[in-house]
Amino acid sequence: MADKKDIRALTKEQLRNFFVAQGDKAFRGNQVYEWLWKKSAHSFEGMTNISKETRDMLEANFTINNIRVDQMQRSTDGTIKNAVKLHDDLVVESVLIPTETRTTACVSSQVGCSLDCRFCATARLKRMRNLNPDEIYDQVVAIDNQSRLYHDRPLSNIVFMGMGEPLMNYNNVLKAIEMITSEEGLGMSPKRITVSTSGVPKMIKKMADEDVRFKLAVSLHSAIDEVRTAIMPFNSTFPLKDLREALEYWYAKTKNRITYEYVVWRGINDSQKDVDALVKFCKFAPSKVNLIEYNPIDDGEFQQASDDALNRYITTLEKNGITVTVRRSRGKDIDAACGQLANKS
Repeated sequence: MADKKDIRALTKEQLRNFFVAQGDKAFRGNQVYEWLWKKSAHSFEGMTNISKETRDMLEANFTINNIRVDQMQRSTDGTIKNAVKLHDDLVVESVLIPTETRTTACVSSQVGCSLDCRFCATARLKRMRNLNPDEIYDQVVAIDNQSRLYHDRPLSNIVFMGMGEPLMNYNNVLKAIEMITSEEGLGMSPKRITVSTSGVPKMIKKMADEDVRFKLAVSLHSAIDEVRTAIMPFNSTFPLKDLREALEYWYAKTKNRITYEYVVWRGINDSQKDVDALVKFCKFAPSKVNLIEYNPIDDGEFQQASDDALNRYITTLEKNGITVTVRRSRGKDIDAACGQLANKS
């Protein structure tokens, strides 16, 4: 098994060339490629318009490393959390978040996480490896199927806010998005996809240079360096000055509004000084701030701020012309909310 190549690591061109080398027609590669991506086939056996002989030959040479939804939990609010088993038995989590008007897939990009945010359960897991493009793609297919089954409509949005830092798995994340948006894959609009990063300046600039069409969200949580470093230690490597410069570059190139994800904690970032710093940080480009309800991860150090503190943020941001929304958490009862993904069940 170990010497069989994962067939989805091949491009369409490579598949066509493989069949030609076998003395077959190049178009056979197109057929197999369609089965693998558009039809999400998980076995060669199911490729019914291909001869048995050809299917056996594929079986002998390749494997399809598809994911398996190992466990599914449904929240009282309709949210679904999947424990997704990978081909090497490692597990990541993905979440389906339904609202009245849409269903959103929250997908993972790494097993564990490369970063060390102190308020996030996923950050406590060691980063084991990056996910491959097909493993990211499979999460979306699985959630699209659940959306159709339980909510009677196709998946409408995707957020890369599951386990891992997407920009630390840059090439695979972009390849997955390419297939998700391709007519040869799921054909979703890139405008319905948001990549959320804790802020890796060099990679934000790279995305801008590559003229990506999806949306960007930045997990900010403080616009004061000392505060941000205390809760997100990697900020000492990628300080706010560098992040801000990268985001200015992103906006100049893409003209896309930037979304900031922001949790307000009691005694950590709930003062007027914190609010004023955020307003100043946001001013250089059109932006939106999502104030996110905090989901405790057991140890009590981080506590949801008071309503007064939250209202102070809302009032000050609005007064300064910055769009602000308060995002209530979904799926808390099954540890499926923001920052809670840690392979608990």
